[in-house]
Parts: sequence; C-alpha cells; structure tokens
Amino acid sequence: MPALPESIYRQEFKSLVALAVPLTLAYVAQNSVSFIDTMMAGQISNDAIAGIALGSTTWYLLTFIFSGVLLGLNPIVSQANGSGDNESIACALRQSFLLSLIMIVPAAVLFWFSNSFFALLNQPAEVSMESTAYLRAISWGLLPAFGYMALRATLEALSDTRPILVTSIVCVGLNILANYALMFGHFGFPRLELVGAGYASAFVLTCAFLMLLVYFCRTYPELVRRPKTNLFDLPMMMEVLKLGVPIGLTIGFEVGMFSAASFAMGRFGVDELAAHQIVLQTASITFTIPLGIAIALSVRVGLAIGSGDIDRAKVAGYVGIATAGAVMCVSATAFLVFPTLIIGFFLTLDDPENVNVIQWCYLLFVVAAIFQIFDGLQVASSNALRGLKDTRAAMLLTLLAYWGCGVTSGWLLAFVLGVGPLGLWYGMTIGLASAALLLILRYRWYFSREPE
Repeated sequence: MPALPESIYRQEFKSLVALAVPLTLAYVAQNSVSFIDTMMAGQISNDAIAGIALGSTTWYLLTFIFSGVLLGLNPIVSQANGSGDNESIACALRQSFLLSLIMIVPAAVLFWFSNSFFALLNQPAEVSMESTAYLRAISWGLLPAFGYMALRATLEALSDTRPILVTSIVCVGLNILANYALMFGHFGFPRLELVGAGYASAFVLTCAFLMLLVYFCRTYPELVRRPKTNLFDLPMMMEVLKLGVPIGLTIGFEVGMFSAASFAMGRFGVDELAAHQIVLQTASITFTIPLGIAIALSVRVGLAIGSGDIDRAKVAGYVGIATAGAVMCVSATAFLVFPTLIIGFFLTLDDPENVNVIQWCYLLFVVAAIFQIFDGLQVASSNALRGLKDTRAAMLLTLLAYWGCGVTSGWLLAFVLGVGPLGLWYGMTIGLASAALLLILRYRWYFSREPE
C-alpha cells in the first residue's frame, strides 16, 4: 500500500477536534455531577464521602454495563449515516428504547438490595447503610438515564453534538441547586444529606432525557415518524445486542476493575476509602477529555467504513489514539504538580481530622498520574475498534487485561504481598497498560488483513 499523504492526517485531526471538543466539554459537565456530589458530601463528613464512594461506584458500574448495551447504536448509526440509510437509524433507535424498558427491571432490583452486596464485601456497616439509601433514591432516574444514553449515542453518531453539550451544562447547574436543596435542607426541603444527593441526581437525569428528547423530535422528525415496519424488529434488535452486549461488558470489565478497587479499599478503613474517592473522582474528570476524543474517533472510523474509505478509517483511529495519549500526558503532569490545590477542593486542608486522608491523597495522585496515560490510550483504541464493529475481540482482550492482569495483580500486591492501598492502584495501572497494548495491537491487526 502506498504511503498516505500527510494532508490526510491533518484533515483527520481537524475533523476529529471539531467533533471531539463539544463531546469532551459535555462529558466534563456530565462527570462533574459526581465530582460535585463528592465535594458537597465533603461538607458533611468523611463518612459521607466514603458513603458516596460506594454508592456512586455501584451506580456507575451497573448503569455503565446496562447502558453500554445501548452503545451498540453508535457503530450502527455512524455506518448507516455514512451510507445514507435513515430507516436503519430509526429502527435501531426504536429497538434501543425497547431494550431500556427491559433492562430497568434487573437494574432496579440490584440497586434496591445493594446492602446485602456491601455486607458480603465486608464494607463498614454505617457506610453501607448510607450508600444503599443513596442508591434507592437515585434508582428513580434509571429509565431516563437509559433513554438519555440511547438518544445521546444516536446524536453522537450523527455528529450532532451541540445539544449534548448544552444539556450537560444545564444539568450541572440543576444538580448544584438540587443538591443544595435536598442535601442541606434549603428552599423548604428537608435535610436528607446523602439520600438527597440520590434524589437530586434522579431529578437531573430526568431533565436531561426530556431536554434531549424534545430536541431530537423537533430536529429529526424523519427518525421518529410512524415506522414502516413493526415497532419490534428482531433482526435489528439482535444487531444492537450483538454489538452492544460486548460493549457493555467491555465497559463493565473496566469499571468493574475500578469498582473492585473501591470495595477492596473499604477493607482498609474510611480514611483510605475517602482518599481513594477523591483521587478517583479527579481522575474521572480528566478522563473525560480522552473519552470525548475516543467517541469522536469512533464516529469518524464508522463514517469512513460506511462510505467505503478504508484508508481514512485507519488514519482516523491512529490520529485519535495519539491525540488521546498526548492529552493525558498533560493531565498526568497536573496531578504531579498541583495535588494540594486539587485536594483543597474536597477537604479543609488545615483540619486535623483530615490529615490522614490528605496524606493518602498525595500518595495516590502519584500513581494516578501514571495510569492516566494508559487510560487515554486504551479508551481511544477501544473506540477505534468500536467504529469498525469489532466489539467482541475488545471484550475478550479487556477481560484478560482488567481482570486477568489488573484485579489479580492488585489483590496480590495489596493483600498478599502487604503493599496495602497503593497495591490496588498499582494493579489498576497494570490493567490499563495491558488493555492499551492489547487493543492497539488488535487495531493494527485488523488493517494488516487488508490487501496491499
């Protein structure tokens, strides 16, 4: 195959950035909801931070797995958009809404009885009770959360990202107001503390879904008109599941690794768990930048494949992976240079009760700086494969990386070799590095099969 001109790399980079910037800002706004929850919980107590650590960890683990199934829409819609097939786009979206109605039942049951799960993991009793109450409150937002994810995945694949950004920014403001009212008892509402954060999040999720639904119906009437075929379309449902289930499991393996670390951290004590939550929340905010880049490159790869441009698809993936890695080098530097400033957002630095938590934060930020780089590379390469509809291989490779390498090594380091809390973070770093390497190699292999 002849060498590709440099101009195609520059063009693809510009297209990637144009699509990724609003997506990244939207993800920053969306993830700041959990960040704000943690900050506001810190005004209550360290126990409240630990409680929201378990609660939000469980929430994101399960909702990412379930809603990840709906991300099968992304490659379907992007490739259909590249070939001009609107009927397939509309049909896929309808099947995703039906899936949302089905998935809400098992998800709600798991949240409602999460206290038994926490007990099996030997979590502190007082923290487990607060976390369970939080999950029962936020579970009222499950259905709108799934509906929002389906609409969001469709709009992303259509390269229509502005409404996602606007909705996310509006919801940040709503979350702050709702937390202020329900957590601390203002505007005539009772003081509900952590439970209030759960109800506030459910309210915000509902508002986000309704805003995106109104926009979608007004902007894409041809995609919401009365279907030419039956509402239920088994072949398309199976296509969404064929792509979406591996995506959901891939996300679940990654989030599950972080969740396992959070649950294991609870065995060391409340202070260690609080520090873990602070650093992990900060890392999740910086992670939104490569995540936005990764979603954008998935769309770019899917569009190129849909239009039959293999060279463009290959370039789009490599440009996105390199960009995500470079961005995370910057955030890693920030973790090493400004840890005190970051910790000050969560805790009162001169409070004697926070000394132990702060010391653990300093140690964890050093490790987090390293794994940030691998995290950016793995999410970009995973989404590059998603744009190719190559989701099953990514699922198997991430299972090997996150659980075969990450969780196993973290457990051995923390509990067998006596490294302690840092061992869990070393394990997460090993898992992310393994995933990045395996997924990039898979992407290279995919194009090596193409004829010269």
